Amino acid sequence: MKFAICNETFQDWPIDKACAFAASCGYTGLEIAPFTLAKYVTEVTPQQREEVRRIASAAGLEIIGLHWLLAKTEGFHVTSADAEQRRRTAEYLAELARCCADLGGSLMVFGSPLQRNLAPGIDRKQGMDYAEEVFTKLLPTLEQTGVTVAVEPLGPQETNFLVTTAEAVELIERLGSPYVRLHLDCKAMATESQPIPELIRQYGALLAHFHANDPNRQGPGFGSLDFKPIFQALGEIDYRGWVSVEVFDYSPGIERLAKESIEYMLHCLAASVDDAT
Repeated sequence: MKFAICNETFQDWPIDKACAFAASCGYTGLEIAPFTLAKYVTEVTPQQREEVRRIASAAGLEIIGLHWLLAKTEGFHVTSADAEQRRRTAEYLAELARCCADLGGSLMVFGSPLQRNLAPGIDRKQGMDYAEEVFTKLLPTLEQTGVTVAVEPLGPQETNFLVTTAEAVELIERLGSPYVRLHLDCKAMATESQPIPELIRQYGALLAHFHANDPNRQGPGFGSLDFKPIFQALGEIDYRGWVSVEVFDYSPGIERLAKESIEYMLHCLAASVDDAT
């Protein structure tokens, strides 16, 4: 299991300062929100992509990929009734995949709740058909770049589409591609009726990526969610991917969130290993 942190956690810090601090805390990976580089990924030049990759590598960090793929953009939507908008969305996601590969990453988390919401008059089946169409158009670029899209279920307070792990898995199985897998997020899973460890065990075979946070929108260990059973479940499915810290409430402070989140996770991981032996 490897630990990463999402770069927007560092807000307006220069990328070199953020990378250096993340590495000093013990993280070995960095997950990037494209809006921290530019409003549109098409504005990020090849030279800028190479520089970000170089800075992260110099700090000892691997750029693992992208998330918040469509945040702060305009005109993109995967369940739009407008076929032209769906086509543009697929093309933009393809450019994100190329940028991800340029940065050295191999994973894109598809969350983007506002850009997947079902509009009035679009039912769940139609939305699933539209989303399948968009991601089917994306598959050739994923295959060319070696980038995997990890579909993220989000709670009903954030979106009205793919609000459970089972619904996300339905879309993944429709696509039937090794380049479309599952992403799980603790804050989102806490809204489901099944306990988080059970969801991990049930869907572990599809799991490509994992976000660690608390339902209070802060980092792991900053709320009431116990991560020891979570790491036990990840161990049981032999999860060897990244666990990325993603927070939304920065009130504890950037340094505390970054440092204490990984300290707490390492403590829980060690305790879960001890119990297993």
